[in-house]
Amino acid sequence: MVSTTFRRIVTPCWRPFGVGEGSVPDDDGRLDGLLWYKDSGNHLTGDFSMAVVQANSLLEDHSQLESGPISFHESGGPEATFVGVYDGHGGPEAARFVNERLFHNMRRCASEQRGVSPDVITRAFVATEEEFLGLVQEQWRNKPQIASVGACCLVGVVCNGVLYVANAGDSRVVLGRLQSPFKEMKAVQLSSEHNASIESVREELRLLHPNDPNIVVLKHKVWRVKGIIQVSRSIGDAYLKRAEFNQEPLLPKFRVAERFEKPIMRAEPAITVHKIHIEDQFLIFASDGLWEHLSNQEAVDIVNSCPRNGVARRLVKAALQVAAKKREMRYSDLEKIERGIRRHFHDDITVIVVFLHSANLGLRTRVSVRGGGDLSGNAIF
Repeated sequence: MVSTTFRRIVTPCWRPFGVGEGSVPDDDGRLDGLLWYKDSGNHLTGDFSMAVVQANSLLEDHSQLESGPISFHESGGPEATFVGVYDGHGGPEAARFVNERLFHNMRRCASEQRGVSPDVITRAFVATEEEFLGLVQEQWRNKPQIASVGACCLVGVVCNGVLYVANAGDSRVVLGRLQSPFKEMKAVQLSSEHNASIESVREELRLLHPNDPNIVVLKHKVWRVKGIIQVSRSIGDAYLKRAEFNQEPLLPKFRVAERFEKPIMRAEPAITVHKIHIEDQFLIFASDGLWEHLSNQEAVDIVNSCPRNGVARRLVKAALQVAAKKREMRYSDLEKIERGIRRHFHDDITVIVVFLHSANLGLRTRVSVRGGGDLSGNAIF
């Protein structure tokens, strides 16, 4: 039995999804108010769709899809599709930096190791972290707030029939798998999340910091690391990685009482390796702004029920419809709320849907797309 709410979300899939009034072209997508989208494109082994909606005064979500050589050895080197979703917190600086540097470091590490592996991906994360902490060191005295910004980083690499998922933070990737014998589309979560609301994450922190009774604190009914931040892994957040950045001139609200020798947060990702089967149809990569409003299965059902063209935009709209309903308001009224104030109703949301099989395999298209377009602003590093 299909619920009334789900039918209301899915039914418009079969109507034309034209460009919104007032939309303007972007180099790699289109802008429509606070929504950026690229309804369709081709990667090495299939199609993709991307969408980003802004809620914060400055967009803190950054993202990318790269398809082509995964190393700097163009001739004879492996080819892959790389997907990155970078959900910033405290400001956009860390997410912007990761968007500029992580894929470059990934290609360098893949060149050194002659291929893709969990070790290669971890090395790329660690290298990007070290580069960002170096930037914090340079700017610390004049811009101490840079020590308090970070980014949750979700990466997927499809290479030679294998999917590598690396996650540091609470973004998520969900697989849509065709399940026998009834050919139902099942949602399979492939990423591990690092949020203190999860009991296993709190246990991990307590094991890593056995002498700190305040490593996780329940504050206003929300579990937080040191009573400050919900996520336990990220790139950035230097104030919880190195004690030298946990002092004046950093704002008092970010400072912890006890001096620490060991980093409180980590940048190393949790990695899953998944061999792609014919039943594996598509992947939904998204920041936690989507998953706050849609379950894994609801998201998979929407993708499975809608045409591929524009499906990421439909997922964003479905999440916003739920967000509006929670606040007992109409979706059309939510759309009118300006950025900044919009954050009281929902977070920045990034969605990248990657289809794994296509009839157009002969295209072998090289692609490089940055999510958000003009919403993202210019890199400042």
